[in-house]
Amino acid sequence: MRTTEPQTDLEHAPNHTPLLDHPEPPPAAVRNRLLIRVSSSITLVSLFFVSAFLLILLYQHDSTYTDDNSAPSESSSQQPSAADRLRWERTAFHFQPAKNFIYGPLFHMGWYHLFYQYNPYAPFWGNMTWGHAVSKDMINWFELPIALAPTEWYDIEGVLSGSTTILPDGRIFALYTGNTNDLEQLQCKAVPVNASDPLLVEWVRYDANPILYAPSGIGLTDYRDPSTVWTGPDGKHRMIIGTKRNTTGLVLVYHTTDFTNYVMLDEPLHSVPNTDMWECVDLYPVSTTNDSALDVAAYGPGIKHVLKESWEGHAMDFYSIGTYDAFNDKWTPDNPELDVGIGLRCDYGRFFASKSLYDPLKKRRVTWGYVAESDSYDQDVSRGWATIYNVARTIVLDRKTGTHLLQWPVEEIESLRSNGHEFKNITLEPGSIIPLDVGSATQLDIVATFEVDQEALKATSDTNDEYGCTTSSGAAQRGSFGPFGIAVLAHGTLSELTPVYFYIAKNTKGVITSRVYPTKAIYEAAKLFVFNNATTTSVKATLKVWQMSQAFVKAYPF
Repeated sequence: MRTTEPQTDLEHAPNHTPLLDHPEPPPAAVRNRLLIRVSSSITLVSLFFVSAFLLILLYQHDSTYTDDNSAPSESSSQQPSAADRLRWERTAFHFQPAKNFIYGPLFHMGWYHLFYQYNPYAPFWGNMTWGHAVSKDMINWFELPIALAPTEWYDIEGVLSGSTTILPDGRIFALYTGNTNDLEQLQCKAVPVNASDPLLVEWVRYDANPILYAPSGIGLTDYRDPSTVWTGPDGKHRMIIGTKRNTTGLVLVYHTTDFTNYVMLDEPLHSVPNTDMWECVDLYPVSTTNDSALDVAAYGPGIKHVLKESWEGHAMDFYSIGTYDAFNDKWTPDNPELDVGIGLRCDYGRFFASKSLYDPLKKRRVTWGYVAESDSYDQDVSRGWATIYNVARTIVLDRKTGTHLLQWPVEEIESLRSNGHEFKNITLEPGSIIPLDVGSATQLDIVATFEVDQEALKATSDTNDEYGCTTSSGAAQRGSFGPFGIAVLAHGTLSELTPVYFYIAKNTKGVITSRVYPTKAIYEAAKLFVFNNATTTSVKATLKVWQMSQAFVKAYPF
């Protein structure tokens, strides 16, 4: 993975536009603390009614704020200082190193390992190393010493993304892309010094690195991110790498007999014209019969395969569902109109270069993605840190559609919940907005269900097919069937807010991850609302809201 700031994002929609024409919302006794960013996962299911499930995670660095940094009261006119803002802008339960800039997950001897791109010297891309952290629950993390730093001629300009593999005999190795002085991308191998160490603290490079150079016809800077090695039903071991030829994105396939020497096949696994560079490619099976996850080597009836690609040029992750022919190493999309790079995105917000892991402990597939900042380079430098990983998500095939993946934060996140509130069957008339008293509204887990009248849904032919989060006027653009949802990071006057909402229309989509830095809706000024900005349709809302405690990310206590 090579990283630049995303060029398009849902945060570009205005969040300072009032939802309605009300000068201010109805009063409510709501006590809140600081709040900063949003990560959300949404599923919208429609038959003759709509049942929508929304998980939104708000987080802060520290739930206590005392001494001379005490939080200003809601009535205070004093704006928080730059130092104050730096405190509350940091995450509370997403993985983030202590400082600076933040690839292959692994489960080994009871520990989840996260290897990630990390700049130990500055809060921007550069000096790329493999950072290393471990966790028992994917929520609380221990940081370990850097696994691989750019010290050799073949990776002196960066130890880039790659993958880790555990073989049945217990051997472990990593494949990664190295950047040379002239930014030529080469594939390299490393192994842990002691594979019986549960923490896998020390790593060494293979003496004969690099093990692969870019093949003929492939640009020297367009060849990166080797995958985990797996064994097919034919007994052959294979690995894939993303690249491009001209503007055609594609996946190369390699076979190996010794996990060090790799032979490229003549034909790619798959390619799509006009999709440009493919990087951080991922291929994994999903069950068509149940929600059980499958190991990467699973093959046979009742299985489809997901092919996913990323590209720094647009900072998006695309995927498609299809059929993998393991004997010919070919993948074919079920629906060519939803092919890789032109169809569905893994997330329609800030979510890039994701990598999945089969969790043998709980028989699930889990994914992490890189979440970039939404502010300026100068602000990143002033904070001293930048970027995070999303809360780990489970992935299953949506068997109702057969074309989509369903994602949901891992169940371990619920261990941080406390002080739950439930709001049942709130009637939201067109143009209404209602404050919710949940105590502190700064660090929340929210599950919301919205029900739309089935008679109204019969008229969906009148909906606005062109509505889109990045092209519309956001939640302020009213229509017959929306938008409706919740307003978080909301100031009491609604002069600043972050709406998370639905708009019922054909061919619309939007699971989102966002980074939001409010300037008004912080500390006691932060509030939570539920709203319906539709012009004709009433909506019923049911919500469960929990306070969220803070997870830890700290150095391992050797």
